[in-house]
Amino acid sequence: MTRLARIPFAAEALLVLVVIAAFFAFPYNLAFVTRILIMVLFVLSIDLVLGFAGIATLGQAAMYGTGAYAAGLFAVHVTAAPLPGLVVGMVAGAILAVVSGLVLMRTKGLTLIMLTIAVAQICHEIANKARDVTGGADGLRGIRMEPVLGLFEFDFIGRTAYWYVAVVVFVVFLALRRLAAAPLGLSLRGIHESPERMTAIGAPVYRRQVLAYTLGGGIAGIAGALAAQVTQLVSLEVYSFTLSAEALIMLILGGTGRLWGAIVGTVLFMTVHHVAASADPFNWLFLIGFLVLGVVFFLPGGMIRLPAALMRLGRRS
Repeated sequence: MTRLARIPFAAEALLVLVVIAAFFAFPYNLAFVTRILIMVLFVLSIDLVLGFAGIATLGQAAMYGTGAYAAGLFAVHVTAAPLPGLVVGMVAGAILAVVSGLVLMRTKGLTLIMLTIAVAQICHEIANKARDVTGGADGLRGIRMEPVLGLFEFDFIGRTAYWYVAVVVFVVFLALRRLAAAPLGLSLRGIHESPERMTAIGAPVYRRQVLAYTLGGGIAGIAGALAAQVTQLVSLEVYSFTLSAEALIMLILGGTGRLWGAIVGTVLFMTVHHVAASADPFNWLFLIGFLVLGVVFFLPGGMIRLPAALMRLGRRS
């Protein structure tokens, strides 16, 4: 991946090829592949927050769920046009992130992790109690989306949903690639490595952490909005702790701080989950656990480092 990053637009071209190949390879399982793409976007938001800025979180589902409910309510009560709903979901996730981030970024360590979980649980309880607005435990129903750009209707097979989600993921990936190479992205990496040193040289660490958390919340809101628009249903599960925890495992599997790691880890986790759960619905987590242990012990940098590790092993042999 390091050599790939040196070639202009090589990563973007590879992502486009993968998306096109997946469309033709799984024409009758596009709904599952679309779910993978949505989770890729969600894991990318965590990578920005944790992998780049070093902000430990287990409550990213708070922004994901808020974006989902915002987009769903917008579609039900205002307009069912997908793109405006996407913007509403992004703004809702970003607003929640900046409001909570102003407090959360003043903490660190275990306190920070527990507070991020608390924010998600508070959102869950609000959505559950506001039954007249959100549908409570029954979920928000009645979402009917209009054609994308007024031209492409959502079909039963899921072709339109797949390409719609794929384009959004590609745009966000492109933006994050540019951010990673920009001064802001480099300063976030510096904050991740040593906040004290960045403070000593005059960098506004607190403000940049809040900004990174807000950007990550906006991206998570986009992912939630896509989930609401594609499935046309929003349930309380969008705020679940399990969602945040599984997304973090996906990032660890792939590798933090490298955008391709989020993609590789998500595809690996969801594929293993899909296959293993179909074979054994009760014990599939054992396989995920062994996979995580193997990555942590033998590939601390994640599966994204596997090609380099194999090359080093080949040179030694």
